[in-house]
Amino acid sequence: MLVLASQSASRQAMLTAAGVAFTPCPADVDERALEASMAGADPDGIALALARAKALAVSAQHVGALVLGSDSLVEVAGRRFDKPRSRAEAAEHLRFFSGQAMRLHSAVALAQGGAVTWQHGECAVLQVRPLTEGFIERYLAAEWPDVRACVGVFRIEGLGVNLFETITGSHFTVLGMPLLAVLGALREAGELPA
Repeated sequence: MLVLASQSASRQAMLTAAGVAFTPCPADVDERALEASMAGADPDGIALALARAKALAVSAQHVGALVLGSDSLVEVAGRRFDKPRSRAEAAEHLRFFSGQAMRLHSAVALAQGGAVTWQHGECAVLQVRPLTEGFIERYLAAEWPDVRACVGVFRIEGLGVNLFETITGSHFTVLGMPLLAVLGALREAGELPA
């Protein structure tokens, strides 16, 4: 049985649409403390460390189960961004993103019996179009508070698609999990038919 160490609606929807049976169990991991302990690490490494930590934390609670941990982080102009804590902070993020390339790092890890058995990371590049103050205000009026839980302040499956000029990389990675790699790993682990 697969346990998903996440409460992300997007990750749950991806697995459900792909026909993967799972039980959700959010991980209790202090993400900010882990990030702080990795000062100077590259975004890919931090995303992988967070995915591993989540998978291991839930694996300790579900002995014998295969646990999938995942994390995504956004980097723009060398600066990492977390989920916005307020609507004002979301607006600040959007102003900073305007006209720049956003790198979305998404990582996954599988753990079983207290050990990581597989991990994978991908990066998508999203070119943010120039955003006007009027657009930012209208966008947040429509999308807040839903985008509070979204690193990058967007849901690509909704109005968030209007932030971008181009996107390079997997659609699933942009949604928050490199699904094709996950499905391959689950087939390897015998969780899905080959």
